[in-house]
Amino acid sequence: MVDVQPVNKIPEKGIDAEAIQRPWFCVAKSPEGKLFKSGAENLGAIMDVLQSASIAWVDHVTEDIDFDTEAVAAASQLGFSEQLLLSLHTKSYLNYQDFDNEMGMRIPSIQVKHLEVWAYPLLLLIRKNFILTIHPHSIDRRFTRLRRYSDTVLRKIPTASNQQDRLTMLLIRITDENNDRNFEHLRQIEERGDKLNEAMADPSTSREKIAPEIYHMKHALITYLDALWDSVHVLHTLRYGDAELITDEPALLDKLGLLAEDVNRQIGLAEHMSEVLASGLEVLQSIYNNELQNLNNRLAMIMTYLTIIGTAVLVPNTLATILGNAVFDIGPQDLWWYLLLMVGSTVLATWLVYIWVRRSGWMPKKMG
Repeated sequence: MVDVQPVNKIPEKGIDAEAIQRPWFCVAKSPEGKLFKSGAENLGAIMDVLQSASIAWVDHVTEDIDFDTEAVAAASQLGFSEQLLLSLHTKSYLNYQDFDNEMGMRIPSIQVKHLEVWAYPLLLLIRKNFILTIHPHSIDRRFTRLRRYSDTVLRKIPTASNQQDRLTMLLIRITDENNDRNFEHLRQIEERGDKLNEAMADPSTSREKIAPEIYHMKHALITYLDALWDSVHVLHTLRYGDAELITDEPALLDKLGLLAEDVNRQIGLAEHMSEVLASGLEVLQSIYNNELQNLNNRLAMIMTYLTIIGTAVLVPNTLATILGNAVFDIGPQDLWWYLLLMVGSTVLATWLVYIWVRRSGWMPKKMG
């Protein structure tokens, strides 16, 4: 085993450039406490290191998101069985498998862009002295920080501890790093939700614009929650220490339980956001219903006034038609009482219709 090797500085914004050139990364600790840390273009450069390491972490970045070819081939070179790899295929609902001398887990790596949420699979494969992680290079800076401080992480793992303890300590650190990255994305969803609330508070915002935004926000939260539930399921399976490669030390198992509690807290926050959105949707629906009621009131008022006006026009028109018949001999001398009859009948009919409409309850109440 050699001392820590210099590696190219990994940019803070991501590992894409480094990962494309050197898709393999290995940090290992020998039984004597010496550390090895380096990136590599292929497995040949790190196979000898793994043979003599007491604990090691191998990280592989791939473009094959479905792990159908490249990831399976890479893991097979490190001794993992095809049965284990196929059981953790992304199209399978199984996300934890234990074969005593090897085990594997598939936990989500969440990515968020605007309101689009993706849960890419992160494979964690464990053998006797090392952990292999495989993930797509499109995932944002997933292990940039952990790669940078990986030698410090391994230095803190006691060489005198048993193999299961060492593997569990390293597994806890890797899982915690992945969880932290996942939790960061909830803030992005919250910021988007705050903008949506601002739009909902604006009465000029079109309902045709708000409704799709609410749907996309709810869909994003559901996808996010589904991914976190997958993480909780794996952590709950691990925390009892039943697997041969996982420690049964209570203190370390408690740390696994704390990781599960952290994920549960994030689930609680996401569910609270969902409830806030649901209440906002109810308020929005109430506003729409109130606007619709106001519109109905206006239409009813118009119809009422049209009824009254129609009556005011219809009654004198009917009288004029009847009195205009040749049967009635009306001349200029009858003009005074004819006009009095027209005006009086119009006023009387209008007043009677108004009173009837009011007593029938057809007159709309005062609009809010």
